[in-house]
Amino acid sequence: MRSLEITAILFFVTALMACDSNPSRKSVSGDAKEAAELQVKLGRGYMEQGELEVALQRLQRALQLDPRSVDAHTLMAVLHERINRPVQAESFYRKAERLAPDNGDVNNNLGAFLCGSGKHGEADAYFRKALDDPFYRSPVSALANAGVCALKAGDHVKADGYFRQVLAAQPDNVVALFELARLNYLHDDPMRARAFLQRLEANAPGDPVVLDLGQRIEALLGDTAAANRYASRLQNEFPDYTPDASLQGPTSR
Repeated sequence: MRSLEITAILFFVTALMACDSNPSRKSVSGDAKEAAELQVKLGRGYMEQGELEVALQRLQRALQLDPRSVDAHTLMAVLHERINRPVQAESFYRKAERLAPDNGDVNNNLGAFLCGSGKHGEADAYFRKALDDPFYRSPVSALANAGVCALKAGDHVKADGYFRQVLAAQPDNVVALFELARLNYLHDDPMRARAFLQRLEANAPGDPVVLDLGQRIEALLGDTAAANRYASRLQNEFPDYTPDASLQGPTSR
């Protein structure tokens, strides 16, 4: 369900690690830091325009100027993800985390990358580290990412807990509402599933997978008329929709 997918909050970083295996030994002047920040901004701008080669050059320059730039390392990681170099991307994400081990955004970014790489348990540890940052401005992002990652790992109980924490902080969060509706449907609790789905529909425009889930929930409840209304909307508004494989019937707890 692309419209409800979670995207990690990312910055940006570039480092010529071969040029300085221990950047902590270098003293960076204020002028160099400012120049590096400018290069990071330019690199981000070029990335947004799709000019990845130019962005890479800017970020490399940023790291030459300031080898300890967390933003540059993070942006480098993102760039390497985009050009399908996951090993290099992970290296840059981990370097950013070593430079700022208590930073919520940095830990959330690394967790999101690790989860996407199938390292669910390690990812969860970094999401928790992100939440330990008392100055982290986006805890809902880490909680939602952690919930999605728990789902990928098949841990529905942990996912349920994370999504409920998301709703405690942000009651209209569409990702948490959808996933809790889906989880309760899959675990044969259609009344709770319906309650979450109704809250979702009040806060988000129609989405085919939401209509699909609504149809299934109402069918499970035995409300044929309501199920048919969802089915009719699905057919009329999204005629090319393919049923979501993640909605294949309730399972026992």
